[in-house]
Amino acid sequence: MSSPPQPPARVTALTLAIIVSGELMLMLDSTIMNVALPMIGQGLGFSPGGLSWVTNSFLLAFGGLLLLGGRAGDILGRRRAFLVGVAVFTAASLLAGVAQNPAWLIAARALQGAGAALAGPSTLALLTTNFTGDRQGRALSVYSSVTASAMTLGLILGGIITTLANWRWVLLINVPIGLLVLLLAPKHVAESPRHSGRFDLAGALTSAIGVLAVVFALARTADHGWGDPVTLVILAAGVVLLAVFAAIERRAAQPIMPLGLFAGRARAAGFTNMLLVPMVTMGFQFLIIQFLQLVLGFSPLRAGLAFLPMAIGLLITSRTAIKVLGRYGGKPTAAAGLVLLAAGAGWLVTISASTTYFGGVFGPMLLVGLALGLIIVPINLAVMSTVDPSDAGAASGVLQTTMMTGSALGIAVLSAIYASTADSQSAVELSHDAIALGMRHGFVASTVFAVLALLITLAVLKTPAAEDERAPAADRLSAGADRPQ
Repeated sequence: MSSPPQPPARVTALTLAIIVSGELMLMLDSTIMNVALPMIGQGLGFSPGGLSWVTNSFLLAFGGLLLLGGRAGDILGRRRAFLVGVAVFTAASLLAGVAQNPAWLIAARALQGAGAALAGPSTLALLTTNFTGDRQGRALSVYSSVTASAMTLGLILGGIITTLANWRWVLLINVPIGLLVLLLAPKHVAESPRHSGRFDLAGALTSAIGVLAVVFALARTADHGWGDPVTLVILAAGVVLLAVFAAIERRAAQPIMPLGLFAGRARAAGFTNMLLVPMVTMGFQFLIIQFLQLVLGFSPLRAGLAFLPMAIGLLITSRTAIKVLGRYGGKPTAAAGLVLLAAGAGWLVTISASTTYFGGVFGPMLLVGLALGLIIVPINLAVMSTVDPSDAGAASGVLQTTMMTGSALGIAVLSAIYASTADSQSAVELSHDAIALGMRHGFVASTVFAVLALLITLAVLKTPAAEDERAPAADRLSAGADRPQ
């Protein structure tokens, strides 16, 4: 399939800005609400358990429908899927911003997740349609850094907006951004070629319900524990449905998720690490945001701004990651990032009630930010540079599905460890010592996840040699099917 004509530099910059803005808007919503949750609970009368569903409803819909969204882009056209998804997300953001009761807000957040699932997979695929040669590599670097920084930026922006305005503007800010994307994208973003076929409805149904069940069960463990019978039944049902999904995909003429995506070592390692890395980073954020407010007494604004070292570290490495890739190759670059990630998580194993921000939190945040800039670009390249263009939407959907699942899994596992340890130390009210003890145990698990990702990278990940990394990304895309894995 021939490459689309290269647009002039001015249009290329605007095209990249439109795609990245859409992706940033979608990704921010996985974290931007966290700092605002206490005010939302007070404003709408949420119970402590019910408040978690402000986040979980979004994650469930987003993670459960991503594969369907990726396939929709392949068949209907990625720009069309992107625009429809952004329109749904923008309308849902308006509905959520004016919500008058808990049920209204939770339903609107789920609709936001559905819109994000339709638009999200097409963003990465649209880069391969609109950019070629060296520009494609630079565009992918910008996209990857924005994706990684969204987690940190969400916390910072959530704190700023909640303090300066109110929690409703955390949602309403999406409306003008979404409208601007909808206005500019039809003119400045080229449509991808459509691929003939039909929807794999059986696969879409089993994958969506299976992922929803698994994520729902993992989210439920925070309140009910891993031994809760209802949780175990839901988790088992989700696993069974995913097994049925795999069996359907093996026989489907046009599967929603081609199992060949997992055949290569580079892609298999990339997908696995995209599951493990968010388990570390989202769990890290979940615990640290509580430590800052419960132990150090930070306000929401100060707690959000406290994540600036993470954003700065990410900015430093994301801007140089493509050059590091060209000189040293993807495997050493990803391994260096994972060493920094493990060091940051390991440092926090020493956290205590007497730990100060600059004495024990600032440093780990900086290390985690530096790590992400080196990790995300090689992972995306390991997957997207070896996938057939006709499956680009599906591959992008799988990448984002694993990222969202990893985020939910990391929060569930670390919160369960933290809660069980802290509760065992204080039956009435959590002391600072009990909170710190639970967090230390949680960060041990984070360190294990990071080390596991590092071992997988060293043992399994296979990327082109350093000199091949400098070749145009489009050349690697076309050669990916023939490269030994």
